[in-house]
Amino acid sequence: MEEEGASDDASALAGSPFAPPVKRSVTIAGHQTAISLEPIFWEALRAVAAREGLPVNALIARIDVARMAAADPPNLASAIRCWLFRDNMQR
Repeated sequence: MEEEGASDDASALAGSPFAPPVKRSVTIAGHQTAISLEPIFWEALRAVAAREGLPVNALIARIDVARMAAADPPNLASAIRCWLFRDNMQR
């Protein structure tokens, strides 16, 4: 019974902004890397990429270039979240 409840909890979180991170493999500058982001951020990345006519990997690469130009670059997942937040605030 506990497993069933845990499964129900997981499925209830699937559409929630509080769903746990999902790890995906992406290619940036010819190198594969894994990024863990909450589903809401993966959805936002897909939406922005579609709006800009880019593949998601290309958008992530663009964010990565901007991240590396920072004086103290954050990790890539944090940079993606911050970039998406700023993009949303500017709209």
